[in-house]
Amino acid sequence: MKTKAITSVVLVFGLALTTVHAADITPAETKAIAEEGFIYGLPIVMNYGVMYEYAVDKNSGQFKAPFNNVKNEPRVFTYKDTAVVTPNSDTPYSLGWMDLRAEPIVLSVPAVEKTRYYSVQLCDGNTFNYGYIGSRATGNEAGDYMVAGPDWKGETPQGIKKMFHSTTQFSIAIYRTQIFKPADMPNVIKVQSGYKMQPLSAFLKQPAPSAAPAINFPKIDKELAKTGFFDYLDFSLQFAPAGPEETEIRQKLARLGIGAGKNFDFKALSPEQKASVVEGMKAGEEKVKQAVSNIGTKINGWSISSLDGDRAFFNSDWLKRAAAAMAGIYGNDSVEATYPLTKTLPDGEPLDGSKHNYTLTFPAGQLPPVNAFWSVTMYDGKTQLLIKNPINRYLINSPMLPNMKLDAERGLTLYIQKDSPGADKESNWLPAPDGPIYLVMRLYWPKAQPPSILPPGEGTWKPPGIVKAK
Repeated sequence: MKTKAITSVVLVFGLALTTVHAADITPAETKAIAEEGFIYGLPIVMNYGVMYEYAVDKNSGQFKAPFNNVKNEPRVFTYKDTAVVTPNSDTPYSLGWMDLRAEPIVLSVPAVEKTRYYSVQLCDGNTFNYGYIGSRATGNEAGDYMVAGPDWKGETPQGIKKMFHSTTQFSIAIYRTQIFKPADMPNVIKVQSGYKMQPLSAFLKQPAPSAAPAINFPKIDKELAKTGFFDYLDFSLQFAPAGPEETEIRQKLARLGIGAGKNFDFKALSPEQKASVVEGMKAGEEKVKQAVSNIGTKINGWSISSLDGDRAFFNSDWLKRAAAAMAGIYGNDSVEATYPLTKTLPDGEPLDGSKHNYTLTFPAGQLPPVNAFWSVTMYDGKTQLLIKNPINRYLINSPMLPNMKLDAERGLTLYIQKDSPGADKESNWLPAPDGPIYLVMRLYWPKAQPPSILPPGEGTWKPPGIVKAK
């Protein structure tokens, strides 16, 4: 969702205070474990922060719905939405967190007109995308789909089109429904009303199994994220059975007393080890930041990469997974949506709305090649959140093209600046912050045949560079 409990965790490090006899671990080993543990755990803790605000804490200000219920957002995201970094503002969201401990959950989708793109992204507590429902993956017909947890051994019942397996006991379903223009919102709401989520027993009209045990979810906020990182990781790992590729990292963490359901006892460490934990986590954070800055292939100042995928896609590359989460958690697989990102001009100079005005021009016939639609979204370069602006415009996308002005050569120029470029150009204005700029291009269901952005960084279509306005 590339969608602040979350940014509270993204750019801070911390350690918890709650036993392990670690006298035999050298400070150097302690630092190495803390560093790798931070990188490994960052997406997991970030995900917990979102889940807590969205599905647990009804007073969080970001609460959506209890587990196993779909919350439809009959609007697009704005600068007021702060729980998730780089939120998508060009498709109204529907969100549903699933508790898969007692039994599978059935997701039902309605028939959606073929001209309207929609998708349901299934992402688990490891931030693995383990499946898709929607226009590209399953078509626009109505259907019932089942999501099972890691321990489910049952058969797929009749009437279920496809079964998906989450690697964790808690998982999110992220629904994106295309909106063509503001007046189209009632039609989007109609589609959203057809999104259903229910336990398998209810779908089959059978008695429900015994309920899963109640959980005391640990509160998360900015300050606790600073002081309890490994506590949150300990908690989250209870619901995430280790995959084969996780054996080594979990064994390392266990040496410090970190693991599923444990409590990391920072106070039991020697002064040298305590310092090493802090140093290791700082080093891990810096590695993730550096990885984000080096993401993908650089083309005309844009970074293009394939950031997100399933367990096999990441293949124990924890730094890649952490960078993907920090760049924008809950990003799509590249075949569903590809995201060119930039904070700079083609020559590497940082984009800054307080210093310059900019333009982005797509030459005639060279708009982003997609089967669905594309957008360019503006974010504050410091927070990666949408910015307040006088025309309440956070992006420019292809459904807006009929109301935009083309150049004399039939190309499309976007005006990227903090102040209006004038009434004659305002239709093409993408308001910028009074400071660092972060731009994200979204290509939904990118075309596979040339010209195409696929494979990411190697495709025949390349996004044009941003230039300073003259």
